[in-house]
Parts: sequence; structure tokens; C-alpha cells
Amino acid sequence: MLRSVVGLMFFIFLSGCSSQYPNQNLVGKQFPTISGESLEQQQFTIPTDFNNAQTLLLIGYKQDSQFDIDRWLIGLDMSGINVTAYELPTIQGMVPRMFSTFIDSGMRKGIPKELWGGVITIYKDGDAVQAFTGNENPNNSRIVLIDGSGKIIYFYDRGFSVAALNELKMVIDKKQ
Repeated sequence: MLRSVVGLMFFIFLSGCSSQYPNQNLVGKQFPTISGESLEQQQFTIPTDFNNAQTLLLIGYKQDSQFDIDRWLIGLDMSGINVTAYELPTIQGMVPRMFSTFIDSGMRKGIPKELWGGVITIYKDGDAVQAFTGNENPNNSRIVLIDGSGKIIYFYDRGFSVAALNELKMVIDKKQ
């Protein structure tokens, strides 16, 4: 019982420390330069470290975003879309950074080890990413397709839908 109360208080404390930003339309904009660390503990500078013609970023702002990200990943797999994809759990605020080791450890327990390289946690630049994309409806993931220079060629933030998946597929196929 005490553990639940402490957990609830911690969640309320973290929720009260976050800023709200309106959602944005990002197509045609340059993705900001940010840094993060994969669950394999490899440092990344995004988008600079991505050497692909196209890279898909599945950005989540809350733990509940994982449900939406998982639907996107299943949809990508089932439809045979061939694109390099990274999950970016993006957390704003100083307090989560202080608990980053604990948070990352929890993610490692729920993600198979062979997938750790594709999960890059963003702490330091979390607020910048959320301000850039907007964080209204934070359970919805932000689906961002960038080209080799980091320019955004597809963006979607309204939760998984088959129509959005098909639209993403058309953009990927058109640019290949």
C-alpha cells in the first residue's frame, strides 16, 4: 500500500513538472539536433548519426505511448514496410533525468535485448523535442519520417490508424 502511495505521489510530482505545447505540422521542417542514449548505452546525436536515406522515429512522451508505438511497429511489420526505425522515449524535466538509470533499467526489463539498440532515450533534450512536435494528447506517439539530411517528410500524431500507415507507406515508396 505504501509503495502504491509513493508511486502515485511520484507520478503526480512528475506530471506537475511538465510543460504543455500545442501540436505542430512538421512536414518540410528540419528535425532538431538532439542527443540520447540507446538501451545498449550507445550515445547518439539525432539526426546526424543516421546514415539512411530515410529513418522513422517513433516518439513517445508517456509510458502509455508504448501501446501506440507497438501498434505502429506491428503495422510496419505486417505491411512489409522496409524502413530503419527507432523508438525515442522522450521525457522532459530535471527530475526524470535524475532517475534515468532507474527508468532505463525498467525499459530494459520489458524490451528484448536484441531490440535495445533501436530504443534511444531522450532526457536532456526532451523538452525541446516536445516543444518542437507539440505534446497535446501525449499518449499518441509522434511518427516522424526524416530523409538523409534530417528533413521531415512525414509526420503524424493522432494515434495509429491503417489510413496513416498506408500514407506513410506511400511516402516511403515514393522517396525510394
